[in-house]
Amino acid sequence: MIRHYFKIAKRNLWRNKGYSILNIGGLAIGMAAAILILLWIQNEVSFDRFHTKRDRLHMVGTNIDLNGEINTMFLTPKPLAPALKAEFPEIVNVSRYSDVGKMLLTADSKKLKGHGVFVDSAFLQMFDFPLVRGSEKQALINPTDIVITQSLAKRLFGSDDVIGKTVKLENADPAIITVVMKDTPKNTRFNEAEFFMPWSYMEKKGESDEHWGNNTVITYLELAPGTSFATINTKIRDITTKHREGKGDTKLFLQALPDWWLYTKFVNGEMVGGKIDMVQAYLYIAGFILLIACINFMNLSTASSEKRAMEVGVRKVAGAYRRSLILQFLCEAIMMAFIAGALALLIVWTCLPAFNELLDRKVMIDFTQPVFWISFFGFILITGLLAGSYPAFFLSSFQPAKVLKGTFKNSNATFSPRRLLVAIQFTVAIALVICTLNIQRQLEFGRDRENGYNKNNLIYLYEEGAIKKNMALIKHELLSSGVAESVTRTSSPLTENWSSTWGFGWQGKDQNDKIIFDMISADDQFVKTAGLSLVSGRDFDIQKYASDSAAVILNESAVKAMGFKDPLGQLVQQRGQDWKVVGVIKDFILNSPFEAIPPMVILGANGWFNIVHIKFNPSLTTSAALERTEAIFKKYNSEYPFEYTFLDEAYAQKFTDTQRYRVLAGLFTMITIMISCLGLFALSAFMAENRKKEIGIRKVLGASVFSIARLLSMEFVILVLVSCLIAFPISYLFTDRFFLQMYTYRVPIGWSIFVLSGTGILVLALITVSTHAIKAALSNPVTSLKDE
Repeated sequence: MIRHYFKIAKRNLWRNKGYSILNIGGLAIGMAAAILILLWIQNEVSFDRFHTKRDRLHMVGTNIDLNGEINTMFLTPKPLAPALKAEFPEIVNVSRYSDVGKMLLTADSKKLKGHGVFVDSAFLQMFDFPLVRGSEKQALINPTDIVITQSLAKRLFGSDDVIGKTVKLENADPAIITVVMKDTPKNTRFNEAEFFMPWSYMEKKGESDEHWGNNTVITYLELAPGTSFATINTKIRDITTKHREGKGDTKLFLQALPDWWLYTKFVNGEMVGGKIDMVQAYLYIAGFILLIACINFMNLSTASSEKRAMEVGVRKVAGAYRRSLILQFLCEAIMMAFIAGALALLIVWTCLPAFNELLDRKVMIDFTQPVFWISFFGFILITGLLAGSYPAFFLSSFQPAKVLKGTFKNSNATFSPRRLLVAIQFTVAIALVICTLNIQRQLEFGRDRENGYNKNNLIYLYEEGAIKKNMALIKHELLSSGVAESVTRTSSPLTENWSSTWGFGWQGKDQNDKIIFDMISADDQFVKTAGLSLVSGRDFDIQKYASDSAAVILNESAVKAMGFKDPLGQLVQQRGQDWKVVGVIKDFILNSPFEAIPPMVILGANGWFNIVHIKFNPSLTTSAALERTEAIFKKYNSEYPFEYTFLDEAYAQKFTDTQRYRVLAGLFTMITIMISCLGLFALSAFMAENRKKEIGIRKVLGASVFSIARLLSMEFVILVLVSCLIAFPISYLFTDRFFLQMYTYRVPIGWSIFVLSGTGILVLALITVSTHAIKAALSNPVTSLKDE
């Protein structure tokens, strides 16, 4: 029987090639879009889920009470990890994690940069990174041990058979390779790491400390099997305060591994969201796209109902039961869904490289996994049943007597399921258009925000190798040769914040106040090099004012936070040292352009330096300036490659995620509109076919082509307008209550977005239906009325 059903389905598909192509094509596009989104979601939720101990791995978070508001961060003191292991038997392993960025590695005569991190010896026993050579028990035991990835080994030695070979770090310390691991996968938070060094090496270098008030490293821990998460979470809460002898209002907590990637947003100490919000939003989008594709399938199927009506009538007269007809139509729908599914899989496989490049992910389909095929066929079956349900029940409901008399149609009813389905399609399409346009406006809003400094002709590079020792000579040559207008050293790039503190004091400060200040260090010509705007006072100038090594510059927010009416000459205390205020600058964006600018203190030359900023002479071309700058750095720092970053490029990186979401939302919105228009095309064809006699009579009575086209189009205009009325409040609530809440500095929602979206969809709908409307209006009335 089932075989018979599929044979009939095959014949019907072949007989109605046009509708079949539209039907299968629309369903395939919708399924492909949904599969791509689901693959991305699967990748996002799989971050670090491959570790076998994932249910027992946790990251230590810190809640700090600052003026009654709880601030959350995942940085902890360096001595915390060994203290946790020593004081709580429920904790079987701990590891600190300190990302040191790129370091120079030398193997024989080859020199290259690799991204390194410092961890404790238990790290590779806690986390499951597949090893190529060696074992985790041999890793990170001695201070001179090093673990490198397979690709880094091949870059250094041309082979991964490198156990026992020596690598020199920063042209100084030799390290012996004890383990070679596979490259870290994309779906892990550790995906940048190319080599691991033991914490004992950091201690040997004197770069570790026992200061409990200095939160600088991430701490991971592994609980013993059967340990109560709630119990240990409560036990560790006050350990930092205890070791600081009651100082501070710091509470520790644990975040379980599954939440590390998706739940990164905390409000007043409570985990409220993060990437999970975007994952959920795109899950809804995938559902909507699939729903719209199924609705399109329903409309196209029922639009051709007249051609199947006689078949249904004859079958019922011959004794066919309704359930057998329903089963037949469902089999047809499932067959078409399988064809569409195969096309969708081909589309996905073709688009995956571009999709991965857009998202900077490694989303893939593992065709060797039975789970994939079970999920895929289940997905097709559910789609086929969903898409075929309404046509099956609709077509099987025809009454034989009415069908054979030709009186079964009721296309002019005020309400019909087809009209409702089209309204749903366009409601979703309009809502997606509005949300996409609001994402675009938010992106432009942040991008156009005044950043407070001049990014043009400005580069930065890390102080590495002999740069620190030869900085005076390098700076002199850059300036004297005319390559640079100015040069300054800072503790971090102008686009990033590497340090913040609530430990500043000043005259008149309320001792109960705990205000977090961004903190950076800078030397001569900082304001000039960065192109900052002075409100009062002056730039750092140690050549003219030797005391500027202990001077500070405040931004306007810091002046306001400290309550200074006349800030110049005021003293600011930090760790027992007095710093004199010599200048005030306008606020500039150090962190996110979508967030409020915090108070900032810029310490003078007595601070610490990691970065060199160079403002090029605008009279030189960029290529010439870079070439001459490279020659100078090679002269004084020959062992290291000349690597730099343009500040405008670094600033643009702040918009990368939002830009990706915008492109993704725009792409799927276009797919939704296209599928919706296919559904509208089907309904307009159905309406024109069912009203051809009415149109013929109107033309005989003198109706014009324009009036008939307007009559046929008006119904669809009303459908789109109703969709707008439903979509506008939904999209407003989503944008205002969900998307924009992720940003402190956000764009206001304007009415123009709604008007533009509604008008655009209306025009597109009219263009879609005009083909059938005009064709019906131009038809010869003799043809439609000759059988009367």
